[in-house]
Amino acid sequence: MAQRPLRLALFGSGRIGQVHARNLAADPSVELVMIADPFIDAAQSLAAATGSRAVQDPEEVFADSSLDGVIIGSPTNTHVDLMTRAANQGLAVLCEKPIDLDLQTVLNCREQIKNSTSPIMLGFNRRFDPGFAAVNARVNSGEIGELEQLTIISRDPAPAPRGYLETSGGIFRDMTIHDLDMARFFVPDIVEVTAVGANQFSDDIRELGDYDSVVLTLRGRGGELISITNSRHCSYGYDQRLEAFGAQGMLEARNLTPTAVRKHTATGTELQDPIFNFFLERYADAYRLELQAFTAAIRAEAAPKPDFADGLAALVLADAAVESASTGKTVKIDQIW
Repeated sequence: MAQRPLRLALFGSGRIGQVHARNLAADPSVELVMIADPFIDAAQSLAAATGSRAVQDPEEVFADSSLDGVIIGSPTNTHVDLMTRAANQGLAVLCEKPIDLDLQTVLNCREQIKNSTSPIMLGFNRRFDPGFAAVNARVNSGEIGELEQLTIISRDPAPAPRGYLETSGGIFRDMTIHDLDMARFFVPDIVEVTAVGANQFSDDIRELGDYDSVVLTLRGRGGELISITNSRHCSYGYDQRLEAFGAQGMLEARNLTPTAVRKHTATGTELQDPIFNFFLERYADAYRLELQAFTAAIRAEAAPKPDFADGLAALVLADAAVESASTGKTVKIDQIW
């Protein structure tokens, strides 16, 4: 017997909301019922393109008893309220990262939803990237022996607009948090963080008291060493790479290009297309696979992962990085807790 489509609502019609809306509209196993956004013109435009209904007031979402779940792609300062209301109303939740910029607020949220049995997923979509996921699975299968070193490189093509940066929470909570979750994907128990930040090219970011370039070293409880390199600019595109090194070998996931074509001439060999220049193109497959994981969790076919605890742990690591970069000291994770 065919399953009925899951009925979902989306909060937010901005850049990430558009990604989710189009993936929902393309998935026959779900029905995008409504898109909620106080900026109603944007919501109406996206709703018209995806066959759904636009609403301005979130109360209209929570008044619909036929919904199975919600996707929260609205600004960070709305996440906790929307997640709490949805979870306590029995709705499944997929929430973009971070849960909140303030650790105590996240801990309070955990307390408020502790009795809910609704599946809650965090939008760390990079876990679903086929290359990264394959490396993780092969490490877990023992293909390269015990993991000793993990190297994560993530560089944006250019800084976000100043207006976004002003409310982003800083590079560690906004950008590095994705890589911190990726580190935990491989090494769940991280015990210390050392971070160094620099201002190398952006006066705007310097004026905001933030860094445009950072390097982190993390240590796992089993002695694993993890390095993360971030930059807010990259002249050759959206640089996203990962390397896992173990006692019996190494696995790596390289940058992706639009095609696999390589050109060989007298002036160069292995010439290829430029790498993707934006996260929406680079992680298009990851967002689709993330949605599939969410719907599987709603149907109780799989556990929701990454979950609320993963979102909390990533924020703890980001806070540790902020402290380490400002003090010049290694921060023990137990101290943050």
